[in-house]
Amino acid sequence: MQPRPRTLLNSAEIELWPAWLLRARASADARVLARSRRVLRRKRDGHYLAAVLDSGLMPLVPRLAREPGIDEALDLLDAPLPPSHADARTLPPSRVEARLQSLGIDADAYARRSGLALVPEPAALTLAGVDRYRRPLWLRRGAGRAWQRMREAAAGEGIVLEAISGYRSHDYQLAIFERKRARGQAVDAILAVNAAPGFSEHHGGLALDIGAPGEPPAEESFEQTDAFAWLTAHAAAHGFGMSYPRGNPHGIVYEPWHWRYADTD
Repeated sequence: MQPRPRTLLNSAEIELWPAWLLRARASADARVLARSRRVLRRKRDGHYLAAVLDSGLMPLVPRLAREPGIDEALDLLDAPLPPSHADARTLPPSRVEARLQSLGIDADAYARRSGLALVPEPAALTLAGVDRYRRPLWLRRGAGRAWQRMREAAAGEGIVLEAISGYRSHDYQLAIFERKRARGQAVDAILAVNAAPGFSEHHGGLALDIGAPGEPPAEESFEQTDAFAWLTAHAAAHGFGMSYPRGNPHGIVYEPWHWRYADTD
């Protein structure tokens, strides 16, 4: 029996997920997922496009051949990345300018004002466990290993560290903005809390938001927890640093929960 895949293969438009990590949305999905090794998943809306079976590719949508980015995604199946270098390549930023224009953001002006750099998405990410909500936690390989070591070290001292979120695609970040705008928030107010799509550290697979049991996610009150005190004392020894302290030059609010791994191994 072949081992379950634990790598997310990533193209500009489509992700190739290990099938065993995906939830069935209907009984037909359950039957297909049970027979699949990977599923091609559209990034902008999470729609399942095709399943990779031992017998070949099973389309899950009509006119699969017309799906944007399908050829690039299928190339990942035909020529998988070598495991030892699976997360070393990054995708060129794609459609970032169009995403920002839809929000009324000028990419160059935002980069100058914020001092943030455009962050490409990794071509592959490694499963680093699950987050607080039992969702797969995707990180670059080195970051994932460092996170697991740090978590274990904290647990050895009676401290529980919970991952709130790790890798986010450019499309995922855009969806955050769209949801907040739908609730009536202005773009400038959102930018004080969330980096613009294409500029978030989460895109690179090296950053994660960390929480503690019983503590609401992504709140400044996290700094009052034993978990934060432990991170302040020990995170640097594991390669992690807090990206957005008070008074940071990027115009982003103080985020004691957001930590980035500084070494990709």
